[in-house]
Amino acid sequence: MLKHRRAFKALTWLLALACIAGAVIALFDIETPLRPVLISLFLLVVPGAAVVGLLRDRDPLAALSVGAAASLVLNVLLAQAMLLFHAWSPRAGVATVAVLGGFMYVLRVLYRGKNMQTEQGARAR
Repeated sequence: MLKHRRAFKALTWLLALACIAGAVIALFDIETPLRPVLISLFLLVVPGAAVVGLLRDRDPLAALSVGAAASLVLNVLLAQAMLLFHAWSPRAGVATVAVLGGFMYVLRVLYRGKNMQTEQGARAR
């Protein structure tokens, strides 16, 4: 069991580093053969992971399904908005996804902190 937990944690860190690399490659316009893979990975994983983090008390399969759907919806809506306003910019798209993912992460931290305070208050009684 401990071995699986370490492997999962290592995979999570590897995925996070790949997403960070994809964002850096897009924002600084770095040419590399891995560019399409890393940027696509960033655009698909970051919003989905943020939504899954907000749904942490749900069924894992349902949370993953909702996260994948939310990721696709966010990217399609962002692309449609940029096309509608004639403001197509891959850099702006990546930056917007990063900001929205960060915002959802802050919501997750605030939500988790609120629950921890409630649980600590219930234990003290």
